[in-house]
Amino acid sequence: MNQQNYIDEVEKSVLHTYNRFQMVIDHGDGVYLYDTDQNQYLDFAAGIAVMALGYNHKEYNEALKNQIDKVLHISNLYYSVPLMEAASKVTKAADMERIFFTNSGTEAIEGAIKAAKKYAYTRDGHAGHEIIAMQHSFHGRSIGALSVTGTEKYQIPFAPLLPGVKFATYNDLESVKAQITDKTCAIIMETVQGEGGIYPAQKEFIEGVRKICDEKDIIMILDEVQCGMGRSGKLFAWQNYNVKPDIMCLAKALGCGVPVGAFLMTQKVADQSLAPGDHGTTYGGNPFVGAAVSKVMDIMQRDHLPEHAAKVGEYLYEKLEQLMEEEECITAHRGIGLIQGVECSLPVGKVCAEALKQGVLIISAGSNVLRFVPPLVIEEKHVDEMIVKLKKALAICKENA
Repeated sequence: MNQQNYIDEVEKSVLHTYNRFQMVIDHGDGVYLYDTDQNQYLDFAAGIAVMALGYNHKEYNEALKNQIDKVLHISNLYYSVPLMEAASKVTKAADMERIFFTNSGTEAIEGAIKAAKKYAYTRDGHAGHEIIAMQHSFHGRSIGALSVTGTEKYQIPFAPLLPGVKFATYNDLESVKAQITDKTCAIIMETVQGEGGIYPAQKEFIEGVRKICDEKDIIMILDEVQCGMGRSGKLFAWQNYNVKPDIMCLAKALGCGVPVGAFLMTQKVADQSLAPGDHGTTYGGNPFVGAAVSKVMDIMQRDHLPEHAAKVGEYLYEKLEQLMEEEECITAHRGIGLIQGVECSLPVGKVCAEALKQGVLIISAGSNVLRFVPPLVIEEKHVDEMIVKLKKALAICKENA
């Protein structure tokens, strides 16, 4: 079968909720992907910030194969060694006491919302509390996660959503203060807004939110599903600010391809929130994903991948700054580590499609931002290769505009 045959067969049966690029990926190696016709692509998307270790990482693969030969799943009615190892490594790295493993980032957000509400219920003896979220945020597509996602186009068809959610302006502390009442139980935000256009939190803003939460006993929830796990140059993006949340949500690179998420919390929150019967999952934290998380943590820390991401991220930042100086269609640039974005006056969908033809995978964020979230193992030579191919894509798009 050729690629178009594969695509046609997929479209016959898979629900059309994604406008996929017209390629069929066959395998990957390092920071490159290959389609079924054996064309090579430099990957600056990493499966939407998932594949931090790149592709075909022998040590990671071997850990999963070994676990497959032991046991894949037992449910959370029993203990397992991979669960113990994964939980211990992640909580220690985050300096947080408790973790709950989920199947995705969206589920991690759902659990965090429940934990914050239960904390306030235990504290106050009643329900009916409110959550403050941020405009232009993205936290997932389930009803609860969608309710705290500050992007109206995602919400409108599914109203009414979870009640008691207010929205403030990201990086505007006064707008947060204006939304606080005696019903506020949590403030949720991404440490670096991803889908909203790659906006890192400003230091004064995140420090100010932390201070408000401390003063009023409000739960601070940081969504690090995309920006966490080394991508910012620190293992967790909030470590760049020396501001620790009460609850943190992780996923994506936590499993580097194995579907797993988690929410972590301090012991104070754990003591007053979710108890047996309050929350659960059949698959979450099973031996297979536990083995994946455990090995990811080992490799990231041993190989100093967050530090590597910071170093190569600085080089990427310089190159994108140069690109902005050279190309009038690039109008703004922001980001941190290996989560960066540039605003583009050309249709970003067409730019991404043309970049694919040039042999590089780049994805968008929002309506006008090109997003760069490559595997954390990339080198400066890969940044140079990407820039050359992106310039060609931009030139072709300008010619056809």
